This record gives sequence, C-alpha cells and structure tokens, in this order.
Amino acid sequence: MHSPEMPTDTDPLISSRDLNDSRQTEPDEPAALPERETRRVLLRLYISHFLSTWNSRMFEFGAVLFLASIFPGTLLYTSVYALARSLSAAVFSSWLGPVIDRANRLTAIRHSIIWQRVPVAVSCACFITLLTIDKKWCTPILFTMASLLACVEKLAAVANTVAVERDWAIVISESLGVPRQDLNASMRRIDLFCKLVAPLFISLLDSASAIIAIWTVLGLNALSALIEYFAIVHVYRSVPELSRDQLLLSTEDGDEEPTRSNRGRIRLIASYITGVLSPWQEYAASPVFLPSFALSLLYLTVLSFGATMVTYLLNSGFTALEISTMRIGAVIAELSGTWAAPFIMDRIGPVRSGLWFLNWQFACLAGAAAGFVFLDPASQLVAIGLICGVALSRIGLWGFDLSVQFLIQESVDERSRARFSTTEIALQSIFELLSFATTIIFPLPEQFKYPVLISYGAISFAAISFAAYVRKERGHLLHTSRCLGGDKPRPVGLPSR
Repeated sequence: MHSPEMPTDTDPLISSRDLNDSRQTEPDEPAALPERETRRVLLRLYISHFLSTWNSRMFEFGAVLFLASIFPGTLLYTSVYALARSLSAAVFSSWLGPVIDRANRLTAIRHSIIWQRVPVAVSCACFITLLTIDKKWCTPILFTMASLLACVEKLAAVANTVAVERDWAIVISESLGVPRQDLNASMRRIDLFCKLVAPLFISLLDSASAIIAIWTVLGLNALSALIEYFAIVHVYRSVPELSRDQLLLSTEDGDEEPTRSNRGRIRLIASYITGVLSPWQEYAASPVFLPSFALSLLYLTVLSFGATMVTYLLNSGFTALEISTMRIGAVIAELSGTWAAPFIMDRIGPVRSGLWFLNWQFACLAGAAAGFVFLDPASQLVAIGLICGVALSRIGLWGFDLSVQFLIQESVDERSRARFSTTEIALQSIFELLSFATTIIFPLPEQFKYPVLISYGAISFAAISFAAYVRKERGHLLHTSRCLGGDKPRPVGLPSR
C-alpha cells in the first residue's frame, strides 16, 4: 500500500501531479463547484446524515425504554431485543457489502432510508398496541415482530452508514476539493452529537409519558424521511462523480452465474458457503486488515458509559444525575478527539496519529485497570479512577477511529468499499456480543473487575495488532528524528523510511 498523502490548505486534493496519476485521470474533468454551491452540497449531506443517525439513535435507545415500560420488573425482553439486533448485524452485515457495491449509489441510499423508516413505524405500532390493550394473547407475536423489525432497521442503518461514510464521503471530498480528514471528522461529530442528545431527548419524553414518546418517535421518523430523501438526492445530482460506471461494477455479477448451472444440492451448498466466506477472505487479505481488526477489537469493552458501567457506578454510590454529568464530560472528550485528529493527521500522517491515539487510550485506562487489580473494586476511589480513565481515553478512541477510517478509505478499492466496511461492522458486532457475554458470565457488581480486565486485554491486543501494521508499513514503530515529519512521500532518490 502506498503511503497516503495528507492534503493541506496549500495542497489541494486534485493537484497537477494527481492529474498525471492513472487512477485519477479522466478524459473530461468537470469544473469545480463554486464555493457557495460546495457549502450547500455539504450542508445537505450533513442534514441527511444527521437525520439518519438521529432517528437510529433515538429509536435504539427509545425501544429499550418502551420495553421497560411494557414489561416492568424484568430485563429479559430488553436483553433479548438488544441481543437480536446486534446478532443481525454480526451475521448479515457482510452480506450487505456486495449488494451495496453493485447497486447504483442513489438506489442504495433510497432503499436504506425506506428500510429504516418503515420498520420503525411498524415497531411503534407494536409498542403502542402492547401498552394499550390486554396483551396476554398477543405478546409473543408482537414482541417477536418488534425484534425482527429491529434487525431490519439495524441492517438498513448499517447500509446507510457504510454507503455515506465509506463511499460517498470519498467521492465528495475528491470532487469538491474538501480535505477528507475534515469531512470524516464532521461526520463523526454528528454521530457523537446524536449519541448524546437523542437518548436524552427520548428519555425526557418517556419520563413524562411512554405513549407520547412513542408517538414522537413515529412522527419524527415519518417527517424526517422526506427531508433526508430530498437532501441526499440533491447531493447526488450536484456531484456527477457519484454516478458510478455500472458497466465496470457489473463485472462482478459474473461471479454469480455458475451457481445457476450447478447440479446437485452439495454443489449448491458449497457455492453458497463460498459466497458467504468470500467477503471475509477478502477482508483478511486486505492490506489494512490489521488496522481494521485493531479498531474492531475496541468494541469488546465495558470501559464506556454504557449500561454495564452505569450499573456498576450506581452500585458504587453515584446518583443518576452525577452519572449523566460524567457522560456529558465523556462525550465532550470524544468531540475534542474529532477536532484533534484532523490536525494531528495533517502534521504526522494517519499511521503515526493512529499509533499515538491508540497508545493514549491504552495509557489512560492503565490506571483504571490497575485499580481493580490492587484495590477494592467496590470502593469509590476505584470508581473515580475508572471514570477519569474512560473519559480521557475517549479522545484516543475517536482519534484512532478517524485515523483508521482514513487509511481504509485510501487503501480499499472503490468496487469493494462497501463489502470491506460491512464485513468490518460484522466483526465489530461479534466483539460487541462477546462484551455482552463477559457481563453474562460475571453479572454481579463485585465481579465487574473481570469484564474490565478482559476489556483492557482487548485494548492491549488492539495496540499490538496496530503496532504490527505500523512495523510492516514503515519498518519501525518510532523514529525520533522524524516524529513531526509526517507520512508524506519522500523526494525521488532519497532512501525510504
């Protein structure tokens, strides 16, 4: 893989040197959009991404609250619901990739919007029915339906995220001359804002009335669908490069033809298994497999302000208001990471910045992990150390996320971007399921140290994996004489690093 070149204010993404590169040469290069129109296109892209993320976050958190109101006194239904949603992503995400890669870009986004909005609307109808009628005879049916619809919504959200963040963002940044690391960071800030505010918004409504909260989710879901649809259509029509060459991409369709001519059930099953495993084989063979694997490992964690850690903090004597305040502080740290990442990548490149950010996360959580080993896990001192370590580590987490995302965007071919990204999401979902397993095996607050140490072990393994990638790419982990030199190509004739 070539060393990615980081654009700066004086080095546009499409320069005269780039025009000589065979990968970017076009017979008739379209004129750049005016600055005002560029801002308009970006605004509509951000609106579409915000609405998709907001509705997904609001529904994801709201559904748990609605089930808690419908089935008070038990966590069984919410646990099964959340497990089914995550399991669907783990099993079926890699299947989505080839579909997105072959589809027209606008068609793929349209379907993702429809298959996000319709399941949410029907799920809200199920929740309202369960809340308002005698539900003894229909509870299993409605709950099963709501769980299956949640799986469909999750997969559609994955498809939308992959298409926009891993494909559209690349084409738009190159077409409009927008630095890709800045565009990635802006999209990530939208994600984090929705992650913080959408659950708080739906929680306030649910505290007043679960019925009002459900109708609000339903209404916003229906209203935003039209806005999101027309916003993304405007982006598509304003950036001609998004109209990809269907002839080029359709060459992959030939891979499916032999299946029709296969004779016998065994050959058909073998062909199906090959089709399922193919994205994973391609993923593992990618030059950026190790960075992606390292990022995925970070999903095997309880070291975040999720339900597990919140439960531990409540048992340690903290109030819900105090924990909410801490969560806001953690999100502020996450947002600061999205501002720091583009600046640092521009100075030292995505490879070094990824190494620095991941080591920052590793170091911030070292004290928290040590506290659980050497001190009483039930003491507030350990809890405070955990809070501080987790909050500070979020800077490294999202800085590393953006660094790896840039490396993947640079290295993965256009025809397999979605296939790679959906396989990565499937792997992340598998590790997330494993994190649920750690708390199922060790469910008591006094046993929380074991999930913590397993999580820290996953971070350690992620750091080793990324260090192996850096060693492979650069031949060394740290070059003190060039720590601030960046990952930029050296002049011809000089020895490589």
